[in-house]
Amino acid sequence: MIPSSSALPESPPMPELFAYTDGACSGNPGPGGWGVLLLAKDGERIVKERTLNGGEPETTNNRMELLAAINALEVLDRPSTLTVVTDSAYVKDGITKWIHGWKRNGWTKKGGLKNAELWQRLDAAQARHKVSWEWIKGHAGHPENERADELAREGMAPFKPER
Repeated sequence: MIPSSSALPESPPMPELFAYTDGACSGNPGPGGWGVLLLAKDGERIVKERTLNGGEPETTNNRMELLAAINALEVLDRPSTLTVVTDSAYVKDGITKWIHGWKRNGWTKKGGLKNAELWQRLDAAQARHKVSWEWIKGHAGHPENERADELAREGMAPFKPER
């Protein structure tokens, strides 16, 4: 006899996944870093937290913003539903609006497409997930964004010259 669906135990709801991303640069170009705060939340309760960061000796702020989002998505082991929260209008508008035209035009635009390889990598990284993109104002007291900023600055630190 096959049990009725009402007899099957209900599985607990999956936690919501958030990736708070930020980039930082000392000079533009100059040494830079990126940071990610990944949170799995059940309501307001944080179930799991993971941080990531890295940097480069000579880069731009936009590249670091892109690398933060890329690394947030690439680190996930399996396809996931998540919200990426960024303070970069460049990243949010690029991935939600401008990218469609760039793809249609063979990853080009009049005057040249800066960071094309990173936009392609971000496009590929998000393809395996269901991603909602959210913009928030940076340096406005949002705790998770401030933490992502700290992580980005930590990622930049090894590349900054000593004073």
